[in-house]
Amino acid sequence: MQPNIGIKPENLSAVSHILNGILADEFLLYTKTRNAHWNVEGPDFHDKHKFFESQYEQLDEIMDEVAERIRILGHYAPGTLKDFLKLTHLTEQMREKNDSAGFIRELLADHETIIITMRENIDRFANEFKDAGTSDFITGLMELHEKMAWMLRAHLR
Repeated sequence: MQPNIGIKPENLSAVSHILNGILADEFLLYTKTRNAHWNVEGPDFHDKHKFFESQYEQLDEIMDEVAERIRILGHYAPGTLKDFLKLTHLTEQMREKNDSAGFIRELLADHETIIITMRENIDRFANEFKDAGTSDFITGLMELHEKMAWMLRAHLR
């Protein structure tokens, strides 16, 4: 049964499709952050191990919220690795070493990519698709990613 929430079905579908890509990005970033947590090496291991853990825990919550938003709009969230890899804007790891600076640079670039994707869709959700709820939702998520990116960027200075 489709939701009757004042948004045309084709707009619900379009918004859900964009959110599917965002969910895929979140999942890939979560996986890469988990990888950093597991595999970081160097004299700052313990500190970065804990830092990456706090980041992937935040991403886990974000993924759940995005998937639930897709369901609220009456569509199914992607849930397979194949789907995520097909839908994501991100790439899998590109580093050669497992040092914290390499992980941080890569994760920072991914956060910034997600921030840009969200920023590009905030007004589109509200204006083109008449979905102020998703526009507001994505604004909040973008702010979380901006804070996480700031935390990563601070480690590189």
